[in-house]
Amino acid sequence: MNVEIITIGDELLIGQVVDTNSAWMGGQLEKEGFRVIRKTAVGDVEADILEAVGTAMERAQIVLLTGGIGPTRDDITRNTLCRYFDSGLHFSEEVYQNILYLFEHSGRTMNPLTRDQAMVPDKCTIVCNRAGTAPCLWFERGGKALIAMPGVPHEMKWLMTNEVVPRLKQAYRSHVFIRHQTIWVSGYGESALAMQLESFENELPSFMKLAYLPQPGLVRLRLSAYAGSEEEASQSVARQKEKLHGLLAGHILSAGEDKAPEELIGDALLARGLTMGTAESCTGGRIASMITSVAGSSRYFTGSVVAYGNQVKSRVLGVPERDLQAYGAVSRIVVEHMALGALRALHCDCALATSGLAGPGGGTPGKPVGTVWIAACVNDRIVSECYRFGTIREMNISRTANTALLMLLGLLNEQ
Repeated sequence: MNVEIITIGDELLIGQVVDTNSAWMGGQLEKEGFRVIRKTAVGDVEADILEAVGTAMERAQIVLLTGGIGPTRDDITRNTLCRYFDSGLHFSEEVYQNILYLFEHSGRTMNPLTRDQAMVPDKCTIVCNRAGTAPCLWFERGGKALIAMPGVPHEMKWLMTNEVVPRLKQAYRSHVFIRHQTIWVSGYGESALAMQLESFENELPSFMKLAYLPQPGLVRLRLSAYAGSEEEASQSVARQKEKLHGLLAGHILSAGEDKAPEELIGDALLARGLTMGTAESCTGGRIASMITSVAGSSRYFTGSVVAYGNQVKSRVLGVPERDLQAYGAVSRIVVEHMALGALRALHCDCALATSGLAGPGGGTPGKPVGTVWIAACVNDRIVSECYRFGTIREMNISRTANTALLMLLGLLNEQ
């Protein structure tokens, strides 16, 4: 069953707000066998909304729309949909009571603009929004459905989880079973990996796809099967995954459950009863953020020192002033002192340290932009390496963080 998602709002087009709604919706729909074929973003312009809705209704069986059904003047979606479906408006007592309950429960006073949200199109089914004041509008025409929801993420998620997806599953039962498998690969760039897997891709069944999702220093492979039964989809993915493990031996981060490096590090630390911390200069806390993005990381992550200035490197981490002056902050001896200083300052068993020139300025002929030193230590074992990445600041920070995680993971796997 094909689905198209339309997100509405000028703020999405000018970059003021990042569209997280369609990504989340796509993930939920795929799990239930609904295939998202397109995502479209349009501004708060009636003609553009009408064009997007009309085209989507021709292409897809189900159109999900978020945004523009709130109480303010720029929220024009409701009236635009009335025009598209040739519908009038009426006052919904059910929606009004829901709004009244929400306002009384929070101690607020309803205003006329909010009360107007109880005016709903005649030609749609109203799905009450228990998480907010704007109702979900469910239109049907010619065996197809258009469902309009608020753009506020937590309201959309409540409606999708509790109302929209269950109703879609009941009304539009999917005959395609979808299974995805993600595999993390290190040691390959995207193009080199594609060359390595060219024959594998050519031999994939017609109902399967392989996607490359690169990030600095890593590539995620996503195997997808769109099969006629759950068993066929699962078995097909399992067979192809086994082939990939054979083709990429030594480059796949986990032979079992596929997890990101920060998750694998957490598992390794817990299994060994170890803790870790970070001492970061050029990465500015990025590694700590990645580690703590994993639920339960407080069991093994003790803390971080963002030692951006040399005074912090010396006073907090104990890097000798003479070494900073003699070798500079971007050097093997300094980054190793930082890692060992993190062990002492953060009372942990393992540490990662980074020091480099992320750019765009600050480089020298001997140490150009993109020069990074990384050190990893596990108890008394320490390794360090110099890398020359690139000239783009964000790429350098991301690549350094990913490389550091892989370095620590390698050390832990040696234990």
